[in-house]
Amino acid sequence: MADVSPTGETTSGGIVQLRVHGVSGAGADQVLDRPYVHQVAGDRNGGFYRPQPGYPGSAATDGVTLEAYRWSDLPSGTAVRTLSLVFLLPFMLCNVAIWMHPVPQAPKSVVVALGRALALSLTMLYVLSIVGVVLDLIAWRCMGDPSCLAGRSWLSWLGGRPVGVRLGVLALVAIAAVGVLWWLSTRLSHSFDAFRTGGPATSRHRLSAVGQWDGAPLVGRLRSVHVAAAFATLDGSLLLAESSQHRTWVMVVLVVAVGAVLLACLVLVSAVRSFDRTEPAPLVDGLTRGLRTITCGLTILVIVHVLVSPAPWPQSRALPGYGATVAGLFVSQTVLITVLAAVVISRRGRQQRVGGPRPARLRALGSPVLVTIAAGLAVAFSAELVYRTADLLDREGTTADGIATSPPLAYKWAIFSFFLAVLSALLVAALVTVLTRRRRWRAARAIVAADFPHAPPEAADRLRQVERAVARARFTERLEPLTVVYAGLAALGLATSAVGLFQIYPGDMTQRFLGVPDDFVNFFIGMGSYVIAAIILGLVIGGLFAYRTAGFRRYVGVLWDLGTFWPRAAHPFAPPCYAERAVPELAKRITYLVDQGQGVLLTGHSHGSVLLAATVLQLPARVTDRVALLTYGSPLGRLYSRLFPASVDMSTLREVGERVGWRWVNLWRDTDPIGGWIFASHRPGEAETLTGPAAMVDRRLTDPQDVVPPPSDSVPPPILGHWPCESEEAFGQAVRDLAARLHRDRPAVD
Repeated sequence: MADVSPTGETTSGGIVQLRVHGVSGAGADQVLDRPYVHQVAGDRNGGFYRPQPGYPGSAATDGVTLEAYRWSDLPSGTAVRTLSLVFLLPFMLCNVAIWMHPVPQAPKSVVVALGRALALSLTMLYVLSIVGVVLDLIAWRCMGDPSCLAGRSWLSWLGGRPVGVRLGVLALVAIAAVGVLWWLSTRLSHSFDAFRTGGPATSRHRLSAVGQWDGAPLVGRLRSVHVAAAFATLDGSLLLAESSQHRTWVMVVLVVAVGAVLLACLVLVSAVRSFDRTEPAPLVDGLTRGLRTITCGLTILVIVHVLVSPAPWPQSRALPGYGATVAGLFVSQTVLITVLAAVVISRRGRQQRVGGPRPARLRALGSPVLVTIAAGLAVAFSAELVYRTADLLDREGTTADGIATSPPLAYKWAIFSFFLAVLSALLVAALVTVLTRRRRWRAARAIVAADFPHAPPEAADRLRQVERAVARARFTERLEPLTVVYAGLAALGLATSAVGLFQIYPGDMTQRFLGVPDDFVNFFIGMGSYVIAAIILGLVIGGLFAYRTAGFRRYVGVLWDLGTFWPRAAHPFAPPCYAERAVPELAKRITYLVDQGQGVLLTGHSHGSVLLAATVLQLPARVTDRVALLTYGSPLGRLYSRLFPASVDMSTLREVGERVGWRWVNLWRDTDPIGGWIFASHRPGEAETLTGPAAMVDRRLTDPQDVVPPPSDSVPPPILGHWPCESEEAFGQAVRDLAARLHRDRPAVD
């Protein structure tokens, strides 16, 4: 048995079982299944814990000492950070999308370039939504209408002022909105800045880059470019409104400068190869910072010009050029998404022609699908912000009436298309559920019959519950085509927004071609606006509950933790990558334990297994020789290999196994909707063709353990699904097996 110090540290010769939890946000006492724990390394956001010495269960058992790594506060440790995950959701999804391309490619690929161009368009859309509220609705429309200003002292102080003064003053609000994003993107990453490995890469696979590369230089360049594009978008909106009435040489110079800035931003993010360098690049760094500084100065010049220009402003109902700019941006996003889809599909076909591994039918669409969802959400959020403000300013009209006359038609088409896409996706989901129900239930009944062949007649109801759990868990595979359907409808909705350029209302078109009354369509759009508001409110409540309630976080944490696991390589305003701290911290702790003469048994539940896989790929051979891996409820094979085939493919998983000497056991259940097998299912009655050490990794668990109450209980064992299994005998047996193999495979030099 290993020697244990008074602080609980194992001194030498033993094995440390290092447990890493999933997205449930469990406390260290729950992970260790010990009521009294103390911290041995790390801080309150991410730390290592062991049982408190002197209490029952604190001593090492069979030479194995328990330790837990708690990382749940890294992606959402504070309420501010949690809420930022909600409002920055489109940016986060766009950032994840470039990691979903189907085949490994060079860092500066067409997919990445298109993804970054789309990310830049989301920043511009964010600014345009602020412009639509403060400059179009408030400064241009409301402040020019005495009936709108009546009783509103917070607006009337600028009422009656020249248009240029109103626009120039309220442009400061838009500048502040950009400043908030700028500040937030730097503040949220401060806690991860000190965790940089800086060592040479030990694996060629992209998963090893998570947490290993220093993303600060790239994020800094992206941040400078996006800030410059944001201010240039604001400048362009102001100049476009003024130039519709008259043009001077000063205005022409400013317009050319703004256009040059936007073009430079697009070229930098999509065509400059040295932009991706993870080490300082003086030329590119100086260029991006200089572009940002020049644009900030340009914004000051534009606002001063707007304030002091004596030329008359045009007389129009809406801010001139704003509606066309919004519609043009929607069309540009549609074109970029279409090109991205064509590129990834063509590369997938080229890979098959040269004899590469054939991806699943829909995997090639991961990048365009997710970026379309991101753009759709960004458009919906922007449209809702503009329409809620219009509804607030319109005292007498209903929402449907207000949206028929106030904001740009592009936003009206966007809400109409978004609501249609959501309804269509729900209908398709219901149809898929019905059509696949028989097949899923047939498979579930076969699985349950093989697991409980001697179940008594009184267990019929319990058997039915288990079959339902298995059938529901198998629905996960059906989500992939559903997202493709929704993304296609969302992309079509972005394209139809261009109809607003021709002053065609959705109600007029549907009444002319479909015979649907115009009033019904306006009511439909009003309902869509409220649906978007409900979605936003639900995300806010979900984020707060995820921060406050550990149990609720299990349901919403999957999205947050998956999205913030990948480094920021597309959008600098996305939430920071917590793996930039978690993976290097795990690697350092494991290396320290091995250097102390101990073996390390890594056990990871759910997303914890993904963190451990990325960590193993970064460890040197002298460390992995003393490491074993136990995963349970792992999404590596079921989700990550399907969603991120270029980063977590079969060769990546095999390298993980080879690095730990195939001292790897993966436990999975048929009732688990998230986790699954890595290499082989080992279901009863199924012939496995896999051979070699990979065939021995997976172990299937029967869930529940029985369908009748044991003699000591009055109810049958629970259906665990995705819940951890540390208390099960199969888990304990896997720990004993791997510990024995660690002792047996211990290097002779030790």
